[in-house]
Amino acid sequence: MTAKGGVRRDLRLDVARGLALFFIFVDHIPENRFSAFTMQALGFFDAAEAFIFLSGYTAALVYGRSLQRDGVVVMSARVYRRVWTLYVAHLFLFVVLSAIVSYVIESFGSPVYAEESRVGDFLSEPHIALVRALTLEFQPTFLDILPLYIVLLAVFPLILILLDRSPWLALIPSIALYGAVHAFGIRFHGYPEGNPWFFNPLAWQLLFVIGATAGLTRVEGRSLVLGARWLIGPALALVAVAFLIDLSWTLHRFFDRVPAVLATEIWPINKTDLSPYRLVNFLAVAFVAAWLVRPETPWLASAWMRPIALVGKYSLHVFCFGIILSLVGHFVLVEISRSIIMQAAVTVVGVAAMIGLASLQAWYSRVVEAKGAAG
Repeated sequence: MTAKGGVRRDLRLDVARGLALFFIFVDHIPENRFSAFTMQALGFFDAAEAFIFLSGYTAALVYGRSLQRDGVVVMSARVYRRVWTLYVAHLFLFVVLSAIVSYVIESFGSPVYAEESRVGDFLSEPHIALVRALTLEFQPTFLDILPLYIVLLAVFPLILILLDRSPWLALIPSIALYGAVHAFGIRFHGYPEGNPWFFNPLAWQLLFVIGATAGLTRVEGRSLVLGARWLIGPALALVAVAFLIDLSWTLHRFFDRVPAVLATEIWPINKTDLSPYRLVNFLAVAFVAAWLVRPETPWLASAWMRPIALVGKYSLHVFCFGIILSLVGHFVLVEISRSIIMQAAVTVVGVAAMIGLASLQAWYSRVVEAKGAAG
C-alpha cells in the first residue's frame, strides 16, 4: 500500500492508532471491566501515551516531507490548517457533550452527571464557561487530550525546524523543560480558576518530541531501532518488570493476599505531569514493538487487521465519535444495567460503530478520488 506521492504507507502506524482509539473508548467508560484488558494492563501507562507519541511520529512524517519539498512557510501553513481542524473538532465535541449531559440530567433527574462530567460550571454560568472553552481553559471530562494535541501541534513548526538541523537541538530543550516541570511544579491552569490541565503540555511535549524525532528519522531513511540494537535486552527486561509489578497491583485489588509489589514506593504514578515511570515504561514497550513488528510484516496487511488499520487511518473522525460513544456507553451502564453482559454489549457495539464510521469514510474517499480521476 502506498500513500500519496508514492511513499509506502507504514501500516504499523494505522494499526497502532486504531488499537489506541479502541482502548481510549473502552477506558473512558468507568463501569467497563474490559478496561482491564486494554493498553494499561501492560504496565504503568495507557493509550494516552500511544496517542501522543504516534501523533508526534505522524506529524514528523507528514510535515517533515513537506518541509523538505515545500519549505518552512508552506509546511507551517499546513500545520496550522491542521491545528484549526483540531480546534473546530474540539469545540464540536464540547457542544455535543454538553448537550448530551444536559439531556440526560433532565431526562433521568441525575444532577450528579453535571459534576461527574465537569459540565456543571457550564450549566451554572454558560457565558463564562463558553468563553473559557474557546480558549481551551475549560475541559470537561473526556475533552482534555485534544487541547493538549492542539498546543503541541501549534509549536510543532519550530520543533520540526530544530529537528531538521539536529535532533539534539529539539531534544535537549525538551528534556530540560520536562525536568523543570518535575522540579518546580510548572503547570497550565484553566477553568474553574486554579484547576490544572489534566494533561500538562509542558511535560507531555517530551513524548511528542521523541515521537517526532523517531518519525523524522524514517523520513530520512534511517531506523532508530536498527541503530540501537543493544537496547533491546534492557528494554525487554524493563517491559517484563513493569508488567509484573502492574499485574501484582491488579491482582491485589481482587485478592488481598496477593502483595502489591512496590506500591507504597512508587504509587501514585502521576499522569498529569507524565511521570518518568510512565514515560520510560512506554518508550521501552514502543521500542520492543518496533523491533518485533517491522513495516513489511505480512499480517499487518491481512484481512483481519484491515478494520483496525482503517480506524487508525481516519483517526480524528473516529476519535471524536469514540468520545461520544464512551459518554453514551457510560449512561447506558448506569441507567440500564451494569451487568457483564451489558458491558460486553456496549464494548462490542462501540467498537463496531467505530469500524463502521471508518469504513464509511474510506468508501467516501474512494468515491471522491474516482470522480476526481474521471473528471
